[in-house]
Amino acid sequence: MLFYSFFKSLIGKDVVVELKNDLSICGTLHSVDQYLNIKLTDINVTDTEKYPHMLSVKNCFIRGSVVRYVQLPVDEVDTQLLQDAARREAQQQRQ
Repeated sequence: MLFYSFFKSLIGKDVVVELKNDLSICGTLHSVDQYLNIKLTDINVTDTEKYPHMLSVKNCFIRGSVVRYVQLPVDEVDTQLLQDAARREAQQQRQ
């Protein structure tokens, strides 16, 4: 649930999602669910020559199981808060 809560805090921010098929999509994070399925709005594909059919797409839903990486805005990530939350979650799982 840590990552779900973290991604919920990034709603409205611009992110880049790289899929397992090497497609990278830039867009605004609209929503995320507990399976880390992602909905992006105002999307752009980084390699338009390879994926010209994606030029007409403005919004997309991405299944969490096909995501390889999510690149986050550096100024929006509070690493100290994230590390503390990870430690707390690990301690709760040990008990």
